Amino acid sequence: MVNIKKNALSVIALGGVTEIGKNMLLLECNDDIIVVDAGLKFPTEELPGVDLVIPNIDYLKSNKEKIRGIILTHGHEDHVGALPFVLGELNVPVYGTSLTMGIAGSKLMDRNNLNINDFSLNVIIPEDRVKLGCFTVSFFRVNHSIPDGVGLAIETPAGLVVHSGDFKIDQTPIDCKVMELNKLSHYGERGVLLFICDTTNVEKQGYTKSEKVVGETLKNIFERAEQRIIVTTFASNVHRLQQIINAAGACGRKVALAGRSMLNIADVALTLGYLQVPPGILLDVNDTNKLPPERVVIITTGSQGEPTAALTRMAQRAHRQVHIEPGDTVVISASPIPGNERLIARTIDNLFRIGAHVVYKIDGTVHVSGHASREEIKTMINLLRPKYVLPFHGEYRHKIHFADLVAGMGIPKSHVIISEIGERWEFYRHKVTLAGKVPAGEVMVDGLGIGDVGNAVLHERHNLSQNGVIVVVLVVDPKTGTLISGPEIVSRGFIYIRENVKLVEEAKEIVLNRVKSMDAKQLKDWSYIKRNIVNSLSSFIYKEIGRRPVVLPIITVYRG
Repeated sequence: MVNIKKNALSVIALGGVTEIGKNMLLLECNDDIIVVDAGLKFPTEELPGVDLVIPNIDYLKSNKEKIRGIILTHGHEDHVGALPFVLGELNVPVYGTSLTMGIAGSKLMDRNNLNINDFSLNVIIPEDRVKLGCFTVSFFRVNHSIPDGVGLAIETPAGLVVHSGDFKIDQTPIDCKVMELNKLSHYGERGVLLFICDTTNVEKQGYTKSEKVVGETLKNIFERAEQRIIVTTFASNVHRLQQIINAAGACGRKVALAGRSMLNIADVALTLGYLQVPPGILLDVNDTNKLPPERVVIITTGSQGEPTAALTRMAQRAHRQVHIEPGDTVVISASPIPGNERLIARTIDNLFRIGAHVVYKIDGTVHVSGHASREEIKTMINLLRPKYVLPFHGEYRHKIHFADLVAGMGIPKSHVIISEIGERWEFYRHKVTLAGKVPAGEVMVDGLGIGDVGNAVLHERHNLSQNGVIVVVLVVDPKTGTLISGPEIVSRGFIYIRENVKLVEEAKEIVLNRVKSMDAKQLKDWSYIKRNIVNSLSSFIYKEIGRRPVVLPIITVYRG
């Protein structure tokens, strides 16, 4: 049991440090807890069959009476995607800007048709101040690759904490709403105990380019394209959608949307007024074939090469409505999330095989990041002048680069908190110590199952995918233990039986001899039979061909 001092502030990351994705941060003081973001991350190839990865919230569940609210910084999946799972366990108030809450509400309805009226979803504006127990939260507008993002200024009994959210400093944002640097200067004058900073682009020199640069590039591409144009980008990048629609309209093209998440986000953005579409420019994707190719733009999901996403299926000639033809132009207006590089490369190769003109990052500014580069991070540090800093939204190397960066600005490396998931960092009397750990980690979501896929199941899935399975079927008389028929052998992902008849017959003989060697008592013990079949057949197969398939004995009862 951790002895928490009165008015001491604990900062605990349940995700979003030493990783990009799954953002969730807790601030705890006295008998109050507030949560910043509830994000997910998408599985890598090392997690076969897993749909989503969300934070372990066991600590929150065991302290649910202390939770005063969840504050969402913006509407990206890695910050709001786990909310339906969290609210399913902890029905606590949620706070966020209009677009963020619109996206969050849509996700709640998507997940098992949760009724958003059953939850306390509260829309805030950057001018608001929200009192949550001993915490008072103020907001400041930031620029990012989705509208309506905010950072947080959190007043605590231990001192002022500033959380950047995901940000960059864009001097010419699409919506003309520049980042509120004046508020940051004010916080710096008051004194900042801790600055929690986005470090995604800390390795990049200079400044991140403005989103408007992409608009000019897209317009140039659209003017040169002779046939249909397909553009893939993150569905949540509403500013990018706006620029694609603007470029299409300027070139006399109609626009169709493909992909479920693209349709959902666009619907929310249109309803709330964040997306402006001239009358008559949108059409259903099913109607795109009724127009000449040079009059059509399709905006689709699949910028990360996801196996089931619309662009991936188009590249495989497996999409029902859109068939990419030689001469079509495909624009990949996104950069790869770490771990997705191979999936994207595969999609690009497939598109080139079809004969499409593929434009991606190597060809020019078809994408700019929504995250601050080094000079923008320096600006934040100089405005806030924090005593301590905690890098988040980055992998381990980003933390080290961040520590080196701020060391050159007068912040000692001992004041850079290199946090791991689950660590409790305690601030008391303007000093910080590591005060233990809380339960933390990853929870796998597979279909409707949450947390029922662990390391053992993943190991079995890896084994099945790499080595295949052999099913051995026996029919046994339950009264006497006599073998009535079999063994029959079925292979899945191991060998093609018709081309390995000799090996299969020898395997049957091994099993048959092993069963015949058992006495009557052993033949009535099915677990004993299965164990012996697995051991003998596994040894034989490894000796013959050096493989280790999963051996699955199935004993069927003979009913006579």
